[in-house]
Amino acid sequence: MVTEFAEIEVKPGMEQDFIAGVEKSRPAFLRSEGCHGVSLVRSVENPLKFVLHVQWESVEHHVVTFRAAPEFQEWRSNVGHCFAAPPNVWHGEKVA
Repeated sequence: MVTEFAEIEVKPGMEQDFIAGVEKSRPAFLRSEGCHGVSLVRSVENPLKFVLHVQWESVEHHVVTFRAAPEFQEWRSNVGHCFAAPPNVWHGEKVA
């Protein structure tokens, strides 16, 4: 199991639209092959910054399977207009 960390900064005034878009996208993530959960964290110090956490069976389930699926297009349609810049995405695994 790996976690996708997507660091996302949204345009000023788009915070609530982004949060709503993530909630609208939750079913798309959860029906995606290899997805085991999704959550969103917001920065206290900078409310325009968020980190999306998605649990995947493998990196391939995210970067190959999900990105080629219609669910990815649904996700981007729901939130892409809120992005101030492209997300910074990386994958991690629990080590301690």
